[in-house]
Amino acid sequence: MKLSSIGLRRLVLGLLGLGLAAAMAFVVMRSGPLAPTRVTVIKAAEGRLTPALFGIGTVEARRSYLIGPTVAGRVRAVAVDVGDHVKAGQLLAEMDPVDLDERTAALDASVARAGSAMAAADAQRRDALARKELAAVNARRYVELGAQNFISTGAVEARLQEQASADAIVSAADANLTAARQDQQRLAAERAGLRQQRANVRLLAPADGVVTSRDAEPGSTVVAGQAVLRVFDPSSLWIKVRLDQGRSAGLAAGLPAQVVLRSNPGQSFAGKVARVEAVSDSVTEERVAQVSLDQAPASLSMGELAEVTLSLPTTAQAVLLPNAAVKRVQAQTGVWTIDSGALKFAPVRLGQTSLDGKVQVLEGIKPGASVVVHSEKDLGAKSRIVVVDSLSGQQP
Repeated sequence: MKLSSIGLRRLVLGLLGLGLAAAMAFVVMRSGPLAPTRVTVIKAAEGRLTPALFGIGTVEARRSYLIGPTVAGRVRAVAVDVGDHVKAGQLLAEMDPVDLDERTAALDASVARAGSAMAAADAQRRDALARKELAAVNARRYVELGAQNFISTGAVEARLQEQASADAIVSAADANLTAARQDQQRLAAERAGLRQQRANVRLLAPADGVVTSRDAEPGSTVVAGQAVLRVFDPSSLWIKVRLDQGRSAGLAAGLPAQVVLRSNPGQSFAGKVARVEAVSDSVTEERVAQVSLDQAPASLSMGELAEVTLSLPTTAQAVLLPNAAVKRVQAQTGVWTIDSGALKFAPVRLGQTSLDGKVQVLEGIKPGASVVVHSEKDLGAKSRIVVVDSLSGQQP
């Protein structure tokens, strides 16, 4: 009787141990490291995609001007300030002319003197021409008289020599007149250049615009080409936007754009891609495009940030999947599919993507296929899985 009681107790304890072991095995298989991986699944369906490109841009001016002197000098006066609207040809600043006025006056006197010298050379030439004509007449008459033996041969030769001397004097007068004329032209060119230098000390607005920077004050010394003022054309503002190179397929001039300014996040402005830069940024791996607005707001300012969305043409009918479903396995791009409960990796060829997270599948998946979108951990061909509605919910 006593032995039976001990055996019964051992039997009960054994059964309890087996139950506990079975419960622990159940827990391990359901929620432990050996539990199946929870996944969410979607049915592949066809549709059309409206791809888009998104980037952050900065408002810049297509036409901006650095206003400065062509030679080194000291700033005499600055007539405008930052924010002023200026008109083309308006005086913005003036450099100290130093001795340009005095040098111009000296050249004016030199030009006048050269004119007098040219007038004197012209008078000498006219006198030489008159003497030449007289010598020619005398020479012809003496030649005729000599032919009739009315005068000696020596007298005839003397008149011919006078004619030759008169010709030489005319040539010399022509040379003097040409030299005087060239000297006057040289002095006039020097005076024109000096007057241009004098005009360049007056810094004028090349076009209508707004002053954005005042980089030098009166009394400052600046070198040639250094900016005293900066002016931009407010009608030439556009957005310089940067786009990821890997997602820039289809970027081209003329694409429609929607621009949201940082200063006005509640309103979208229409525009288009005016130009795609030929040089990309190799450091940030971005492409650069310039986007112009159809109608820029009056409050648009240079340097303001903007969010730019570029709309690409709608794609042809194709299978569409969430971008999260696309995986990279052994250097292959594809998706995990479930066929008759079996997990299989299917390589795919992708097309365009949209900003809402969808991707176009051109090859590899047919409509109606069950495709894994999310999984608790990385999957393999032999992974055990269980399909759930959401990974955030409770395990079934």
